[in-house]
Amino acid sequence: MGKRRTVGDSDDEQDGKQVSPSSAKRSRLDSKDQAEHRSPKSKGKGKARDDSDILNDFRVDEDDDITAIRDVHAEEDEVSQERFEEEHEESIRESIRQRNRQQGGAAKFGIIEAIEMHHFMCHKFLTFKFGPQINFIIGHNGSGKSAVLTAITVALGGKATATGRGNGLRAFIREGQPAAEVTIQLKNQGDEAYKYDLYGESIVITRRFTKEGSSSYKIKSKEGKLISTKREELSAICDHMNIQVDNPMNVLTQDAARQFLSSSHPSDKYKFFLRGTQLSQLSEEYETCLENISQTSKVLMRKKEAIPDLQAHYKEVLTRFEEASKARQQRHKADELKRELAWAHVAAKQEEVTEKTTDLHKVEQRIPKIQRSLDEADQKFNTATAAVETYEREHENLGNIDHLMEKKKTLSDTLRTNRTKLSNLKHDEGMISDNLKKTKDAMQQLETRMAAEKARIAEFSQSKQDELSQRLQQATVDVQSAEADLKQAEALVRDKKNEASGLHTQGEETDREIQAARNSVMGLREQIQRCVEQQNNSLAPYGRNLKNVVDRIGKMRWHGQKPLGPLGVYVKLKDRVWADLLRTLLGSNMSSFAVTDGRDVPALRKLLRESGNPGTNVFVSEVDLFDYKSGEPSPEFHTILRVIDVSDEFVLRILINQAKIERTLLAPTRSAADQLLSGIRGGGVCLTADLWRVQRYNDGGGQSQPMQSLRANDQRKLLFTDQNAETQLRYWQNEAESADTKLQALTSRLSELRERYKQAQREIETQDRQCRDIYRRVMSLKATRDSVQTEANDNVLVETSGLDEALKEMVTEKESYIAQFQSVAEQKAVIEQAQKPLLQELNEVKKQIGAFDGQRQEAQTRVTQAAEQRLAAQNDQHHWAKKLLDEEKKVRDAKEQLNIVQQEFEEWTRGAEQYCAEFPNPRKVKVVQRNLDSVQAALKEREKRQGASVEEMTAEVNKSRNALETAQRDLKSMASLNRALKQSLRLRLEKWHDFRRHIAFRCKVVFQYHLSNRGYFGKVLFNHHDGTLQLRVQTDDQNSTQNGSRDKDPRSLSGGEKSFATICLLLAMWESIGSPIRCLDEFDVFMDAVNRRISMKMMIDTANSSDGKQYILITPQNMQNIHVGPTVRVHRMSDPERGQGTLAGGTSIG
Repeated sequence: MGKRRTVGDSDDEQDGKQVSPSSAKRSRLDSKDQAEHRSPKSKGKGKARDDSDILNDFRVDEDDDITAIRDVHAEEDEVSQERFEEEHEESIRESIRQRNRQQGGAAKFGIIEAIEMHHFMCHKFLTFKFGPQINFIIGHNGSGKSAVLTAITVALGGKATATGRGNGLRAFIREGQPAAEVTIQLKNQGDEAYKYDLYGESIVITRRFTKEGSSSYKIKSKEGKLISTKREELSAICDHMNIQVDNPMNVLTQDAARQFLSSSHPSDKYKFFLRGTQLSQLSEEYETCLENISQTSKVLMRKKEAIPDLQAHYKEVLTRFEEASKARQQRHKADELKRELAWAHVAAKQEEVTEKTTDLHKVEQRIPKIQRSLDEADQKFNTATAAVETYEREHENLGNIDHLMEKKKTLSDTLRTNRTKLSNLKHDEGMISDNLKKTKDAMQQLETRMAAEKARIAEFSQSKQDELSQRLQQATVDVQSAEADLKQAEALVRDKKNEASGLHTQGEETDREIQAARNSVMGLREQIQRCVEQQNNSLAPYGRNLKNVVDRIGKMRWHGQKPLGPLGVYVKLKDRVWADLLRTLLGSNMSSFAVTDGRDVPALRKLLRESGNPGTNVFVSEVDLFDYKSGEPSPEFHTILRVIDVSDEFVLRILINQAKIERTLLAPTRSAADQLLSGIRGGGVCLTADLWRVQRYNDGGGQSQPMQSLRANDQRKLLFTDQNAETQLRYWQNEAESADTKLQALTSRLSELRERYKQAQREIETQDRQCRDIYRRVMSLKATRDSVQTEANDNVLVETSGLDEALKEMVTEKESYIAQFQSVAEQKAVIEQAQKPLLQELNEVKKQIGAFDGQRQEAQTRVTQAAEQRLAAQNDQHHWAKKLLDEEKKVRDAKEQLNIVQQEFEEWTRGAEQYCAEFPNPRKVKVVQRNLDSVQAALKEREKRQGASVEEMTAEVNKSRNALETAQRDLKSMASLNRALKQSLRLRLEKWHDFRRHIAFRCKVVFQYHLSNRGYFGKVLFNHHDGTLQLRVQTDDQNSTQNGSRDKDPRSLSGGEKSFATICLLLAMWESIGSPIRCLDEFDVFMDAVNRRISMKMMIDTANSSDGKQYILITPQNMQNIHVGPTVRVHRMSDPERGQGTLAGGTSIG
């Protein structure tokens, strides 16, 4: 607003009587304002003024109004100005006196506590701690005093040009250094502290800039914590603390201070006054508002020019309409028929609504019954599902009977071996029995012969007797040799049979191992296939097509939160030593899903069944993140929870509820588990990594049961592998190759055993034939012997002594057979005695196996029955769910049809109501339509003669009237808004001038007060019209020599007097700014000792009386003749030395 003209101050008689050339415009504006104030306000519900008044009220001379607004208060009345000064002078002087009597306090925020510079200008490192009120920085020229003010400006975000020391930040970097850094610490205390919870009692701002031109900020708390690096945060801090770093009255640099003190022009002082008090900023903003109002007025004038054309068109159309309105009487009947037709349609639609409502009620009545049936089916399904899960857990908890089967096999093998031995012994016993019987028969025959022999001894010759004796002796030797061969052959047969039995047993065992190896190979191939699937699908270990399931879950709508799963995705194993155990314990849980609303279970189970995962568990649980610490054992014990990592807290709570993972103890081995439980009072249960369940009772007893291990093809084998899919694939491929190799070796071994068994059978058959041949030879030799014996008995005279010897031999042979029989009997007794406990133990094992099989069969039967019940309940559930969906669809369709019909009914009703009032008891639509068609056909002939229908002319009249009313209404609204803006701006300009007048007058009074400290008298002359500020000073020598007859122009003052007067002016201006910081550089360069001492005292007193203000004053002079109080802190800069590259840091005194 540099063009705004104002009247000069009344203190200058020559300048005070200038006349503004815009007085005529201002008078016109004032007269219009008075007219507006005198016009009474309209009352009532009607319009305040009609359209013509609005249009007439919008004046053509809007530009003159804008100009008049600009000139409001451009020339002030001297009388009003003098009256204002008389009214307020005493109060202002009294406030100054009161303030000088009081001691100002230190500011709680917004003042500088310390500043630190690194490689800034001439300083390598310099730091200051400022006092809260008055700070003097003194030192000789060249010591770097002015760099402190420059650093303050730069650190607070000021521009480099504002310092007057350089055109860019690079100029402030110490020579030879790549970067410079300035840190300033602002006080941040009290109730109005800025973000105290973040920054604390101080805000530390660091600005770093480099030779390359980059600049950055770091805004930290008092403790050094980085809070922000953004320039916007620094601007917010300065705005909050009212720090105006670019305001020349806040930081007056050395050059600006020298120019302001010595040679500044009155217009420069006036501009300095406006900028320092921020009045120029408000003036520029008001100027922008005026320009916008002017542009709006021009737009409104263009809109106003279109009003007459709209009015002419409206009159023309209205005239045509009035000429054609005479035909309306002829259309009365048609209008009545149209009204009746409209309500006839409404009545027909209402009947349709009633019909649809009845249909909807009929369909809705079936929904509750179906819903009850569905709820019952859901309850049955949930009950059956729970039963299946319970029975499956019972079936799994039965464990296995591998140890019993192994024991049965051992007992059976032992019994089989014993039975083979018994069979051999029975065979030996039979042969011994036959030989003993034959011996007895031979003895009996020999005894008979001996009796007859004695009678015929005399009849035989000696020679014949000797021949028969040799033949009999040879026959006896042949029989003994044949019997020895028979015993040897029978022993060989027994050995071969034992060998064949062992081979048969080994073959059966190898056959079982081959079957197990084949199952292992098949399982490993399945694992390989799953690993291949896992490479493409990370969810493959948890079930089939789970990736598709998870995608569909994300797209579906759920009553509760989106289902979570599979749970194994969120579980990781810390140590693979527990992998086999956790696969058995948590395998089924890892593939499970969780929902937060039970209503989502059927949909999720259906989705899992469709994907091929019918047995997947679905847990229903609210998101309850309860504290489980109280249920955990001592920290030295391993639990399932402590050997796994669960990334989701909800999943962790589910596993705690379902598997009690926080309290289940673990141990690496069976013995370690037993030792662990023995140290726990009351015992407990512990599971081991080698798959044992160890339990200790309160009385000290306990038991251990093996846990059933997973089959090779079990899908749970892929869990807790802690490896990627490729590594697992290589592992299972290696395992499969090893299993194939083992299977081939077992197959070869089985073939070899079978061949050896066949060879043994063949050898047994050969030996059996040999035994039979030898036996026949023995029997033949015995028959020969008996024949010789008979011949000897019959034909030869034998001495009885030979028969006695034969009888003795037979007795000896009989005793030998009896001894052998007893030996065999004893062996049989020993084996039979050993068989009895083995049979009892085997029967007990079979009984246990049968009991286990019965329990398992019973559990399996319960699972099967429960599964069948669940399947039946599921079928019922699907049936009723489908039926419910069908019925709900019917309800939705019925509601949709009803809504459509109801909406049509309401729309038709609204349309009929908008068209005309309700027509009572309308006739049918067809009847009314037929009558209307006949009337309209008669009217069309008349419309052809007129060239347009009455409806078309009516529509055109309404259209033109609406266009005119809309334009008038918009113009009225915008004109009112523009008028309100002008009035608001007028009021703001009045306030602006009041502020300027008040601030200027206070500056005058404070200036006179400060001059009086030196015994001077003076005035500050404001010429707001020309934009100047001048000083008039009467010194003490003028008062003594010229009796105060003439004011002295500052140019005629001495250097010290001029500097003192300007300092007084600056102190007076400082009264009008709100920033807590005042900085001034070399204010006393032209002062003599007296003026400097008085100025320093005056500035110190002013600073002491100022509340919440901090002063930083720089002077090259010393402070020896200045009284320094407790609120004053003096910082002395070290003197520069010749050839010195850097300046030493300053010291503080005072």
